[in-house]
Amino acid sequence: MYLTPLQTLITIIAIALGTMLTRFLPFLLFPEKKTPPAYISYLGKVLPSAIIGLLVVYCMKGISFLAFPHGLPEAIAVLAILLLHLWKRNTLLSITGGTLVYMVMVQFVFA
Repeated sequence: MYLTPLQTLITIIAIALGTMLTRFLPFLLFPEKKTPPAYISYLGKVLPSAIIGLLVVYCMKGISFLAFPHGLPEAIAVLAILLLHLWKRNTLLSITGGTLVYMVMVQFVFA
């Protein structure tokens, strides 16, 4: 399906407005001089961990422990992430290192 130039322009404008709305709305609703409600502060504390947990569950949902390689690449990658994070306490390094370990396992070791 191809879009006409007008449809493309309308789509771009709608996406830009939606993005701007989601970026600016928190600053309009909760100005810097005003204390945010308690539930907003609570969500700011718990949501990052909850989202990481959700991503881990989502990434691990397709593992078949009954078929080769029995989840070994994923387990090794998770172990690498944990060790890297305990060693350097750098999230970007942990994620990058774990991804590289997983890709090496899948592409070369368990191919």
